Amino acid sequence: MWRAVLAIACGLVTWAVVATVLNFGLRAAIPDYHAAESTLQFTLAMKIGRLTEAALSSLAAGMVVGWIANGRRWAPWVAGLIVIGLFLPIHVGLWSKFPAWYHLAFLLPLAPLFAVGALLAPKPLREAQPA
Repeated sequence: MWRAVLAIACGLVTWAVVATVLNFGLRAAIPDYHAAESTLQFTLAMKIGRLTEAALSSLAAGMVVGWIANGRRWAPWVAGLIVIGLFLPIHVGLWSKFPAWYHLAFLLPLAPLFAVGALLAPKPLREAQPA
């Protein structure tokens, strides 16, 4: 049980770190992205970039959860649902500022992408068995 809790916590930290690093990449790659962040006036390319950022962050976090959780298939789903729970109130508050497709494209794939990421995780290291 504690291993799963640790896996979920590490997955949440991974999501935040990967999203932050990728957001710096968006700022560097897309002209005027940094200025658009403060006004939330994103172009279609910027919105797609943000959705890609969330998807890649979810996959990476799911991989970490899957690697640490060592076969506990529910752990990445719990981590993904926690992320949805964190972002749902924000998206409800911003509902009128973005089209519905954007909110749905962000929120709906989060937990499934965590689960897919867990399936892509390398096999956990096992203790060496004596010969």
